[in-house]
Amino acid sequence: MNKAVARRRKGYEHEIEIREHRLISDEPVDEGGADSGPAPAELLAASLATCTAITLEMYAERKGWELGQVEASVDFTKGTTDDPPIFDVDIKIERDLDEDQRKRLLVIAGKCPVHKALLATDVEINDSLQLLQP
Repeated sequence: MNKAVARRRKGYEHEIEIREHRLISDEPVDEGGADSGPAPAELLAASLATCTAITLEMYAERKGWELGQVEASVDFTKGTTDDPPIFDVDIKIERDLDEDQRKRLLVIAGKCPVHKALLATDVEINDSLQLLQP
């Protein structure tokens, strides 16, 4: 099982620990944070962008297709209690492919693990609360 841990540093700023990696996440100033790192929703969008690009690169490599530079960007709107969040994924590749290859890449983009997790209706999230031990 994979694990990510967020620990409060100050205000809304948190250090995120994933294996031996450390990241900072915070809220923007207009949300009460110090803007010392990307907000959690921005990290989610970054995860979708990165996962999409890597998935396409892996697929193209297996197929022997040369994509050149791959760029995936995600514009998003946060969800509300009435409306779900919206993620618009824009993929750009350096090399020109035929129509069938382009269509196939769009299908594969939708199969990246983050994309699938965001669309899954059967995602399970189990919350628990415990006393933090010093």
